[in-house]
Amino acid sequence: MDVTVAIDCMGGDHGAHVTVPAALEYLERDPQSSFILVGLQDELETELKRCRAAPGPRLKVRHASEVVEMDEQPAGALRNKKDSSMRIAIDLVKSGEALACVSAGNTGALMAISRFVLKTLPGVDRPAIATILPTLKGHTYMLDLGANVDCSAEHLLQFGIMGAELAGSVEHKERPTVGLLNIGEEDIKGNEVVKRAAELLRASGLNFHGNVEGDDIYKGTTDIVVCDGFVGNVALKTSEGLAQMLATYLREEFNRNLFTKLAGLVALPVLNAFKRRVDHRCYNGASLLGLRGIVIKSHGSADSYAFGFAIQRAVEEASTGVLAHITDRMSNLQKTAA
Repeated sequence: MDVTVAIDCMGGDHGAHVTVPAALEYLERDPQSSFILVGLQDELETELKRCRAAPGPRLKVRHASEVVEMDEQPAGALRNKKDSSMRIAIDLVKSGEALACVSAGNTGALMAISRFVLKTLPGVDRPAIATILPTLKGHTYMLDLGANVDCSAEHLLQFGIMGAELAGSVEHKERPTVGLLNIGEEDIKGNEVVKRAAELLRASGLNFHGNVEGDDIYKGTTDIVVCDGFVGNVALKTSEGLAQMLATYLREEFNRNLFTKLAGLVALPVLNAFKRRVDHRCYNGASLLGLRGIVIKSHGSADSYAFGFAIQRAVEEASTGVLAHITDRMSNLQKTAA
């Protein structure tokens, strides 16, 4: 399936210097993809020239006169920057000129503009941020990661459905397992919202595993982990902080003296293999699920290698029909409720 992706080239910490090379590299390895690069035309043309590339049938440039800054208020970006690279990229998805949008820009602004322009799918009250995390068994999808701080049991049910359809479509799994993040596996654990959500998930027809705890995320106990945005964001940032701390400790120990430096040289092949296995760049790209269009949020500090994985997420979701699957499942849920 041919997939056209709109790329907000000005978003993130590095802008076109990262997004344009990533798009060009992806074009080389995927003959069925094409891109619309959105941003300040002069900067895009300069970067294309630096990369010895030019617009063509599979690579178009769309000028945008404004840029949403990383520290800009979402409401201001929505109201005052209608010609921003972020807004135009999302407009391209709405018009059907592109099947997906990728941006490394301001998360709050991206969610606000996406929700305003694209609207939510029928039966979905709130979009959720979903991402892939590495586990001992491969990887798991986790949502929500910060879009919704306060959630009802019905919202958590919707997250479970959307996560299951995402994992099922992209991973080609017929019945992916869904776990509800809680403070214990027992049914009596958790607050009233989580207890009610467990009841709804159990009756939903999903392959509901039951409650899972924080350590189950990286054990890979379930294919999808559901939680509200407050808990999800705390869990994600805690994980990132722990990874950074362990990496720092490891470097300090190997640089402690001459003997440990020599030991580090001997262990270098193992360390490099470990680094590749847990490289966070390979998991870059969070899905804004529940919208009437595919929007992928890249980490703002992503390099071109990491941004390429965000592009890959967009292409995978567009080519596997994630939106149609979520729409069908939510429609069936509404019919059952009626």
